[in-house]
Amino acid sequence: MGFSILGVGQSALAAAQAGLATTAHNIANASTPGYSRQVVLQGSAGGQDFGYGFVGKGTQVADVRRVYDDLLTERVRAAQSSSSRLDAYYSQISQINNQFSDATTGLSPSLQDFFKGVQDLAANPNSNASRQSMLSSAEALASRFQSLNSQLQEVGDGINSQINATVGSINAYSTQIAQLNDEIEKAQAGLDGKTANDLLDQRDQAVNELSKQIKATVVKQGNSYNVFIGNGQPLVVGAKTFTLVAPKSTTDPSRLSVGIVVNGSTINIPETDLQGGSLGGLLEFRGKMLDVTQNALGRIAIGLGTAFNDQHALGQDQAGLPGGKFFNVGTPYVQPASTNRAATSSDPAAGIGAAITDASQLNNSNYRLQYSDSKYVITRMPENAVVYDDAAFPSTPNIIQGVTLSNTGGSMTSGDEFLIRPAATGAANFSVAVNDIARIAAAAPIRTASSTANSGTGSISAGSVNGPAPVNGNLQQPVTITFTSATTFDITGTGTGLPATGLSYTSGSDISYNGWTVQITGDPAANDSFSIGPNTGGVGDGRNAVALGKLQTANLLDGGTANVQGSYAQLVSLVGNKSHEVEVTRNAESTFLDQATTAQQAVSGVNLDEEATNLMRYQQAYQAAGKVMQAASSLFELLLDLTK
Repeated sequence: MGFSILGVGQSALAAAQAGLATTAHNIANASTPGYSRQVVLQGSAGGQDFGYGFVGKGTQVADVRRVYDDLLTERVRAAQSSSSRLDAYYSQISQINNQFSDATTGLSPSLQDFFKGVQDLAANPNSNASRQSMLSSAEALASRFQSLNSQLQEVGDGINSQINATVGSINAYSTQIAQLNDEIEKAQAGLDGKTANDLLDQRDQAVNELSKQIKATVVKQGNSYNVFIGNGQPLVVGAKTFTLVAPKSTTDPSRLSVGIVVNGSTINIPETDLQGGSLGGLLEFRGKMLDVTQNALGRIAIGLGTAFNDQHALGQDQAGLPGGKFFNVGTPYVQPASTNRAATSSDPAAGIGAAITDASQLNNSNYRLQYSDSKYVITRMPENAVVYDDAAFPSTPNIIQGVTLSNTGGSMTSGDEFLIRPAATGAANFSVAVNDIARIAAAAPIRTASSTANSGTGSISAGSVNGPAPVNGNLQQPVTITFTSATTFDITGTGTGLPATGLSYTSGSDISYNGWTVQITGDPAANDSFSIGPNTGGVGDGRNAVALGKLQTANLLDGGTANVQGSYAQLVSLVGNKSHEVEVTRNAESTFLDQATTAQQAVSGVNLDEEATNLMRYQQAYQAAGKVMQAASSLFELLLDLTK
């Protein structure tokens, strides 16, 4: 009987000792990330039949389990992935929002200063100071376009660096998860359901850290976690890992893409498949906001530069020469994929040419042209909306809004791909082409006059040159308008449709020939005449500068519905509204993450007050078990004394 009591006391002592050790372990790891509190599962050791009944044999520790809830843990992972995505997105968009919304460093002040210079030139066309001021403000405007674009490019370069770092972190966590899978499989082999609690916590924490980098799906297989990303690409399968890499994009060497190495080959993963986490936020921002912003800025530069060049070409400089190109304007960026068919001696590589034919129709999108199954498919990005799908190469103008495509190389091979960015380089390549103030075409190339012998009250307008360029070759051919009666007139001179006779007169109506338009008003008399000819010696003429100044409010963009200033304001609003939207969503997601974490910690977290109570309880149990063993020892000694 004594030995039985001693055994019962020993089992109680061992159970209390296990409880004390587990409680101490919980207290020690109260601040350890990912740690789940552990509890001792204790049960009766059963009883022994002594005839008069069963006498208990003490207790036994069945297991030490962690308090864990799969559903709550998965909810934390999902919230963590979404929160990290928004954090990464917001940190990037806030940079460009600050750049574009600043009233002193944005584009608006430079635009206003430039057109103020144009208007000053219109008022003082023969002033060298006004000409120099206008040219200097044009240089400042070009510099502002280039500077804003450089800042956007710096953001893009920063994203490349972060993609590299994030891919490295993902690989590190996937390796850790695979190693823990292996250790857990070995540790739990043959343990009949017993779990390696601390290893399981470490693995869950590694998966949680991975979820901060990218959205990951966990599928349990045996005692291992298989981890998948994207559209089902395996990252961890048991103890095996698949490495992510960040190679240069096949269609844009200036940016990094994401691929996965499978059997020694790199498979590119579409950016739209990589959602969640910091990586998903970076890629989403780059595709949906950074590219759009850069294109919008380039579109404004191209629209302004093209319209200004067209009007400038209709003017005349101080030397009496037609106005040349005032601004250098960017052209579409077309990049063949590095995977396209290589050229041969008899068949050059396929090539795509792109030219802007209507700057007012440009939008903020990029395009992907793919040749597959004998068909050309053009997709608008980032929406991935198909805008052309045909076996014939696009020949209709403006298949891509404002841009005409052409085949400039050899034959296409299935799988060939091209990236087309119509406006991406617009701001970067925007510069001033004029370097001599005398070459500014402020004057109009034509001059109108009324004959001094006229007897009627008719008067002729100063005339305007029709655009856009090129200028009509007969523009400066002398032309005379002679009234044969008060209601009819003839036009003599050289040009298309000239001479013309018996034309009806309506006061104020347009008369257009040879690329110019004039209006005659009043009541001309028979034999009254008016002349249109070259503007010789017109150095004091500012009519074309007036027309250039009107471009400030002219609707040059969005299909002729928006002016330059309005389009830039719209861009600032787009960035600002998106920034605010992401900030609000980010704050909401952060709150949800806190709530999910609190709910998970309420179940799995260590409560130091509770552990202190357990410590006292197990301490008392340990002391009581010691008393039992002390009593058993006394009884045993008593029996020994009786046998003496």
